[in-house]
Amino acid sequence: MFWPLPVPPPVAVTSVAASPLVGCISAASLGSVSLKGRSCLTLKDFSSDEIKRLLWVSADLKHRIKHEKQVYLPLLQGKSIAMIFEKRSTRTRMSTETGFALLGGHPCFLTSQDIHLGVNESSTDTARVLSGLCDIVLARVYSHSTLVELDKEASIPIINGLSDLYHPIQILADFLTLQEHYGSLSGLTVSWIGDGNNVLHSFMMTAAKLGVHLKIAAPKGYEPEQSVIQEAQRLSREHGTQLVLTSDPMEAAHGSNVLVTDTWVSMGQEEEKKKRLKDFKGYQITMKTGSVTKPDWTFLHCLPRKMEEVDDEVFYSSRSLVFPEAENRKWTIMGLMVSLLTDYSPQIPMLKF
Repeated sequence: MFWPLPVPPPVAVTSVAASPLVGCISAASLGSVSLKGRSCLTLKDFSSDEIKRLLWVSADLKHRIKHEKQVYLPLLQGKSIAMIFEKRSTRTRMSTETGFALLGGHPCFLTSQDIHLGVNESSTDTARVLSGLCDIVLARVYSHSTLVELDKEASIPIINGLSDLYHPIQILADFLTLQEHYGSLSGLTVSWIGDGNNVLHSFMMTAAKLGVHLKIAAPKGYEPEQSVIQEAQRLSREHGTQLVLTSDPMEAAHGSNVLVTDTWVSMGQEEEKKKRLKDFKGYQITMKTGSVTKPDWTFLHCLPRKMEEVDDEVFYSSRSLVFPEAENRKWTIMGLMVSLLTDYSPQIPMLKF
């Protein structure tokens, strides 16, 4: 069953070759893109070239530090980052702390026990204070409105480490992982099977800009937000990509290159667990799900993972990219921080998009 969407008929997806509908780019054009001084609350605010630039810088830093063994690259020497965590996270904390330190900067970790954001001190005052004490803020919060208020009042860049509406730093890692695996992004089909949550919203704000087709299966009542659907429709028309929304997981998986899911019960939704597990019955990703995909299909999950979302056979298979995906959280947050704080130019050849 499809939700009606005014999207033009999709072009056939027979390979990962670039679609002629996706504009050509050059190293010169991406090289001229500057993000210094910007905030990153949602990739909705970033153009196709800006997202590609972020991925290019991330791949460059990964190459220099991991493969060329440039253990210390002091691009952020003398700078500090305030890391505000209303919600816990292994990958976001570790990737940001270790990444900022590798680049010569000083990370400061602030939990709800250290900083009572909007309680003992207003978000407005916190933003102004931190603007005088550090160079950039990463905030992992419950409400997206908190990020909006921080960004409005701060004079330094604000990064969304996760909110109830978007999770942009996860999507950068996902697309770098897919670019590395497939060699290019344009023409890929990604199928999301699960909750219409913040991670999916960020996929919807990004996929079309990279020439990626997106198919979504969510149970009734768990669809993406309508405003996000409308913007994704607009982006799909603009970039000539396919956007499909359905409540049938096998329908979404059919002909796909990439299967993606996420937790069905996010932090703060524990009381809904019993109902959610019932409503998501039939949405577990298994090899049966993969049987209707392209022969080269792979699997992504932003972690932490639960058995009901994907079984062990898929999760620990050679098709699973979840652990390279987790590692790329580090390289992409580094690429984002460097891009927002410096005029750094990548040294490796431009990636194929």
